[in-house]
Amino acid sequence: MISQFFVLSQRGDNIVFRDYRGDVQKGSAEIFFRKVKFWKDDGEEEAPPVFNVDGVNYFHVKVVGLLFVATTRVNMSPSLVLELLQRIARVIKDYLGILNEDSIRKNFVLVYELLDEVIDFGYVQTTSTEVLKSYVFNEPIVIDAARLQPLNPASMFMQGTKRMPGTAVTKSVVANDPGGRKREEIFVDIIEKISVTFSSSGYILTSEIDGTIQMKSYLSGNPEIRLALNEDLAIGTSGGRATYDYRSSSGSGSVILDDCNFHESVRLDSFDIDRTLSLVPPDGEFPVMNYRMTQEFKPPFRINTLIEEAGSLRAEVILKISAEFPSNITANTIIVQMPLPKYTARATFELEAGAVGQTTDFKESTKRLEWGLKKISGGSEHTLRAKLTFSQELHGNITKEAGPVSLTFTIPMYNVSKLQVKYLQIAKKSSSYNPYRWVRYVTQANSYVARI
Repeated sequence: MISQFFVLSQRGDNIVFRDYRGDVQKGSAEIFFRKVKFWKDDGEEEAPPVFNVDGVNYFHVKVVGLLFVATTRVNMSPSLVLELLQRIARVIKDYLGILNEDSIRKNFVLVYELLDEVIDFGYVQTTSTEVLKSYVFNEPIVIDAARLQPLNPASMFMQGTKRMPGTAVTKSVVANDPGGRKREEIFVDIIEKISVTFSSSGYILTSEIDGTIQMKSYLSGNPEIRLALNEDLAIGTSGGRATYDYRSSSGSGSVILDDCNFHESVRLDSFDIDRTLSLVPPDGEFPVMNYRMTQEFKPPFRINTLIEEAGSLRAEVILKISAEFPSNITANTIIVQMPLPKYTARATFELEAGAVGQTTDFKESTKRLEWGLKKISGGSEHTLRAKLTFSQELHGNITKEAGPVSLTFTIPMYNVSKLQVKYLQIAKKSSSYNPYRWVRYVTQANSYVARI
């Protein structure tokens, strides 16, 4: 049973608040935000997704900078509530087209109507965009996508100076286009979040891919779709053998997934024969397939770290990032973070000659070095030197006091698993029916860590 649901901005402003049962105090949103802020002020990265304050369980997820929060006094499954919050965010995005603070404020009547249909007296009814269309009748007020900041649903598909088609992804599934014209198109996105841990000598200790094939359809009449994946796709373990050929830039051997699951609309009649999926896509954005892979893969970045003592109160850190993907691919919004010894008083930075679009910072409150790179082209290397000044003399090995180095990034039009959509077939209604098909790839860091 959900007691309350609310959405907060990064500043803590209450954008949406719905009290379903009246058994939790009214100031819960402020209590929640203070607790989350306390975690950050205490030197922690982020508050955990679930915590308890005075007998109230708080569940939250962060979606495009907004905090989606649910409270309850009963003992509920955390994974169920967190999945519910993600689905509520997806439903709101399907209806508004663009999910941000401005779009929610302009459409608060529609958002509250959606929330009342999704949850009734604390009990979940449905999170299906298609089902909700029968009960929700308010029209969304469309936000102009041209006024959006760079952080928008299409930004992660930026590739160099070229932008993958993203305007349709910011359209509502229920709003009519200006002029009454509807552009027939379908988006299929292969999104992979990778987790890699390197040892201090550069060997891979753990590696895993969490992937999803996401679909959003703007096809009228809901025609049947056939989606073909790699013919050499295998489900299950590979007997412990590495199937990746490091001598090749692209890798060889079959794509082996540990496990996967499919959306309820997917038919698997011919999946075992030719690796094709058949489905009639429902309205809104939905995951066609989720998969996990621990087969060895070539990591997109290598991180080298060197720490040298330069006296009793000084040290120098040298960070080097090597991009080990094709030169025609560009990674965006790379952030390198490294915890420094707690007695670090000051840090000065030296970037390589000709460095463009790079930023450096020393977070004194958390004793953390931060290096940001706007973009990195495949095959390139970048180096940062940091000179540290300590408030007390060194005692013992400095490498035990610092690190590990963590990396976050987004690489559009690239995926490390080599899972591919070979073709996207749409059942034709007539010989002239030829909708636009967009198949896009993106790789993001989930946990990318190098020990020192």
